[in-house]
Amino acid sequence: MRRLFSFPNPVNEVAARLVAAGVVLMSVAALVFQAEWLVVVIALGFIARVATGPTLSVLGQLVTRVIVPRLPVEPKPVPGPPKRFAQGIGVAFSVASALLLLVFDADLAGWIVLAALAAAATLESAFAFCLGCKMFALLTKAGLIPASVCEACNDITARTEANLRRKAAAV
Repeated sequence: MRRLFSFPNPVNEVAARLVAAGVVLMSVAALVFQAEWLVVVIALGFIARVATGPTLSVLGQLVTRVIVPRLPVEPKPVPGPPKRFAQGIGVAFSVASALLLLVFDADLAGWIVLAALAAAATLESAFAFCLGCKMFALLTKAGLIPASVCEACNDITARTEANLRRKAAAV
């Protein structure tokens, strides 16, 4: 059994992209309807996902237990640490947006920060381009994140070979 406060490694990229799509939908709804309360929901979801992966996230549970199992697609495992880092950036942006809107009465700034979050989530959901993952890679390359944090990130050949073996076994 997995510990409550742990993050999955590897992560199913299919699920990650669908969670990002949910963030896009909620963010756009919050922007269109100026629903400040929804920004709080978005922030709480990010906090839950950073702390526990999908375990305590309503959106994470919906995606991993209901939506993904019904899709006719194979799981695509990707390293967990960069995805957790990206979720952490989501925490920063969503909490900043909520604080700007609800505490500092800086509505324009709050909505701009949320729009930036929606743009990043759109890149992830629509194009599998994870800005947080790219930042993680740059920080690792710069030595600010130890390479040991994500051994799988450093060995692309292992992932490629594993994918080839999985595809060959399916045929």
